[in-house]
Amino acid sequence: MSVVVDPGSPVPPYEQVRAQLAARIEAGELAEGTRLPTVRALAAELDLAVNTVARAYRELEHSGAVVTRGRSGTFVAYDDTDRAAKEAAAAYAARVRELGVDPERAVDLVRAALA
Repeated sequence: MSVVVDPGSPVPPYEQVRAQLAARIEAGELAEGTRLPTVRALAAELDLAVNTVARAYRELEHSGAVVTRGRSGTFVAYDDTDRAAKEAAAAYAARVRELGVDPERAVDLVRAALA
């Protein structure tokens, strides 16, 4: 896992780990359902205390970015709201294509509905 901890930084190591993982999740580099390394494995890789990485994972879990499933591990959380919105958008797009609505007009209709 490409996480870099700067020991000279005024930012605590757990926060550096948390922030980098959160940024990668937000950017989509770590996809929904991706299993993160175990706390011990990442701690060993980064030469950090296990509790440091555990705190980063707890902070990520508290924010909803990851979920821990006991012995199965820690995974990037699914965004059910985003998934449902994408499904609704796909259904709308399919229907307006069936109706022969111009794509620009279809987007205008959505904007008006959201307003």
